[in-house]
Amino acid sequence: MKIRESGMPEEGMWADFFNPGKILEKLGLSSSTGNVVDFGCGYGTFSIAAARMVSGHVYAIDIDAEMIAVTTKEAQQANLDNLQTVLRDFMKEGTGLADGSIDYVMLFNILHAEQPELLLNEACRILAPKGKLAVIHWNYDPTTPRGPSMEIRPRPEQCQAWAEDAGFQLLPPGLIDLPPYHYGMLFERIPSGDA
Repeated sequence: MKIRESGMPEEGMWADFFNPGKILEKLGLSSSTGNVVDFGCGYGTFSIAAARMVSGHVYAIDIDAEMIAVTTKEAQQANLDNLQTVLRDFMKEGTGLADGSIDYVMLFNILHAEQPELLLNEACRILAPKGKLAVIHWNYDPTTPRGPSMEIRPRPEQCQAWAEDAGFQLLPPGLIDLPPYHYGMLFERIPSGDA
């Protein structure tokens, strides 16, 4: 099931919105990070950048075969043998990854889904204790050139509340400004028994 209002803009326009490497650094990704999952990888903008940075594998998952083809081609051209693309409806079927097998999850521009708790619960399931969850979304501002309609666009405090309900705690510095149009937050999975 595709997430509502999830269509991608033209690739060049999309690339102009982000400096993926710098954003991932701001969100705590580094060479010491192990396995990473990108829910809804799109053009692979962040999957490719993550695969260049981390010591583990990157799983780039998307429901759209065209997005998977683009990401696969980009990974091959960049000789990234640690990136695996996965064509999968993770809203219906989950990721298919083992419990506690992932160190870092990216939920970028996706929490406007009909059931964001499904995504956050799946992220919590696959993350190792103290694993990291990075969230990016469009600013709650109707003047952004893209993004979901304001009726379904989550505010940062909504994303934080959903993440906390799923078993995460927000890490300092809290809300991270990602100009020109986004905000980010980094969470840590609370180990079972510590909640």
